[in-house]
Amino acid sequence: STQRHGESCQLMSEYDKGACVRTEEWEKYLDTSKVSKCDLNKLVMNYLVIEGYKEAAEKFKQESGTAPNVDVNSIDDRMAIRAALQRGDVVNAIERVNDLNPEILDTNAELFFHLQQQRLIEFIKEGKIQEALVFAQEELAPRAEENPRFLEELEKTMALLAFDIKADTPLRSLLDHSQRQKTASELNAAILTSQCQDKDPKLPILLKTLLYAQSKLDDEVDFPHIKDVATAELEEL
Repeated sequence: STQRHGESCQLMSEYDKGACVRTEEWEKYLDTSKVSKCDLNKLVMNYLVIEGYKEAAEKFKQESGTAPNVDVNSIDDRMAIRAALQRGDVVNAIERVNDLNPEILDTNAELFFHLQQQRLIEFIKEGKIQEALVFAQEELAPRAEENPRFLEELEKTMALLAFDIKADTPLRSLLDHSQRQKTASELNAAILTSQCQDKDPKLPILLKTLLYAQSKLDDEVDFPHIKDVATAELEEL
């Protein structure tokens, strides 16, 4: 429905500016755009694999005959790595990544720095100040000396030591769960790239494209918008 609606937006360029397109006429345009069930199934499988829904992907494969272009067992590995980071176990996450594919961290200096930075943050959150200082000096400082951006990030992280971690500080976001999530997402994207997968599922991108197309077409004609993207129900005009 998203693709059909988007293509209809292009077709409606033949209308005069300010024209009103009734729902019945709009639906005729939708019917002129055919989307194969195979393409739709691939979109669904793409979403399930990238978001990590292994059991759903396996069941969908059985029901639709759509094969994922990756070993579904690798989904478990990827989700275990993400879970480790989300609970603050950076060491476990790094070990699992290296078991999966050591080249991921060997070839991505920025990602490895961010993982080490997250480990430093976890030391600070746990109140292990001496461990944090030693770790920063031995593991992060050498890399920061070679990269100005890394140095800036390290300085911000070390500045946390000057504040009460329970207080509302300008750097509070580094201590939030969202920081773990950010690091986990960066690593997840790197793993997907190493497996020749999309870093983001296609469905949300298509939905954003749909909403953008609707907003642009609003400037030209009055037409029935999709009221609910889950059902593709159109408003009546």
